[in-house]
Amino acid sequence: MNDTVRDIERQLGELKKKLAAARAGVKPEPVSDWVLTDTAGGAIRLSDLFGPRREMLVIHNMGKRCVYCTMWADGLVSLRTHIESRASLVLASPDPPEVVGEFSRGRGWAFRCVSTVGSGFTKAMGFEHNGSPMPGVSAFVKRDDGAIVRTGSAPFGPGDEFNPVWHFWELLPGDPLGWAPRYQY
Repeated sequence: MNDTVRDIERQLGELKKKLAAARAGVKPEPVSDWVLTDTAGGAIRLSDLFGPRREMLVIHNMGKRCVYCTMWADGLVSLRTHIESRASLVLASPDPPEVVGEFSRGRGWAFRCVSTVGSGFTKAMGFEHNGSPMPGVSAFVKRDDGAIVRTGSAPFGPGDEFNPVWHFWELLPGDPLGWAPRYQY
């Protein structure tokens, strides 16, 4: 392998360690106990989505219309049991509850999905730009007193650390960003 490639990979590893340390130093952000909607159309509080866990990851999804968000969620199917061994996993979509339910069942998503319609949750978490939802993830902790804090967040996008497809494409010739996911192949 080329020494330049190895050197850059080493630098990226060092930067990832610095990023993890910087994230660990960010003060937790208090979060309201938002009311969202489950796929059956019922109201559900953010605090209830934790289930028996104290930690939760919420995937901010752009909904059925986004093949990229669908790919990220599809990738979570195989990671779900590993993630849920530590934290609750919830996908939050801007689609109406019945659309979220039908689409998630059709994709085989076994993790919990909720609708954010009418809640303001996506915007408050910083995953809305000019009225449009943006993809990413927020990490939450429910404290002993029931208070909820966000301990971290990150955007999703081509080349990010949350979907390995891009990194595999980087090993092949050509532009990895020239590829786009589809609902079916």
